[in-house]
Amino acid sequence: MDAGGPSRRGLLGGAAVGLAATAVPAVARSAASSADVPLVDPRTKYTAGPFPEQRQPWPGLQSKMNPRPDCGETSYKGSGKLTGRKALLTGGDSGIGRAAAIAFAREGADVAINYHPDEEPDAREVVALIREAGRKAVAIPMDVRGLDNCERIIAQAVRQLGGLDILVNNAAYQQSKADISEISDEQMLRTFDTNIFATFRLSKAAIPHLKPGAVIINTGSVNSYDPGEELLDYASTKGAILIFTKGLAKQLAKKGIRVDMVAPGPFWTPLQVAGGQLPGKMGEFGRDTPLGRAGQPAELAAHFVLLASDGASYTTGGAIGANGGKGSP
Repeated sequence: MDAGGPSRRGLLGGAAVGLAATAVPAVARSAASSADVPLVDPRTKYTAGPFPEQRQPWPGLQSKMNPRPDCGETSYKGSGKLTGRKALLTGGDSGIGRAAAIAFAREGADVAINYHPDEEPDAREVVALIREAGRKAVAIPMDVRGLDNCERIIAQAVRQLGGLDILVNNAAYQQSKADISEISDEQMLRTFDTNIFATFRLSKAAIPHLKPGAVIINTGSVNSYDPGEELLDYASTKGAILIFTKGLAKQLAKKGIRVDMVAPGPFWTPLQVAGGQLPGKMGEFGRDTPLGRAGQPAELAAHFVLLASDGASYTTGGAIGANGGKGSP
């Protein structure tokens, strides 16, 4: 090396100085980015109520609720976690199913929503939101009760989506009764037919179309673990969904298919105004939780996205709770 040329130590030292110089702005940029995402107090992120007393005939419309539930229509931002996936959600017109459908579309999935025909006005809004996200939307208005209907729902979703990667069993029937003597045999049968029999039938029909890496997500409840005394029939079905989820997960693990459950606590959805609350109790809904309020469906969207994505590839037979600090899991 020439006496006047740079030494090896000089070169390395210069490189270190250069790296240090570039590292400082990077740290500064990181700090600035963090400052752009303020902390949000979960107690006051959404209204703590009390919700005004209101009733609708079953199944109820989100568009007529006061206040309207927040399903992430203006807030959920996707990041490509489900790009190219094909998803079917029952009860996808409103509430929890609506929030999941919007999130799935904004994460890059094509989405089919099933809903009761009486919920068509709400469903049209969801279809429009899915299409605004640049994804294919499939509307399947059909009652989930009955084996034939469940098989038709799956067949239509598979045909119009071109396959199926994610099944969300979310549709539910809930009627509060203060005493077992008030629960008719008809109500008991309808609750089980809608909540657990449909979950079984839809899963069974979907499994032949699912490939390794596919996912089934069932909507359970805090009632799966801690039954409300006024929800005897509903809580019984949610307990069954928990066990069904755990058992089916063990079976389908051999096929590389995951099965999990989301267990919401008190969430502001049409279920509540269509018979889900005892008369005169709407103003108390959700206020007995440690956070002091009911949840909004938008607060569940990320749970469904996580379980549907490859980020949860080692999670099967599990349950994610969202209950405001009250109940399990």
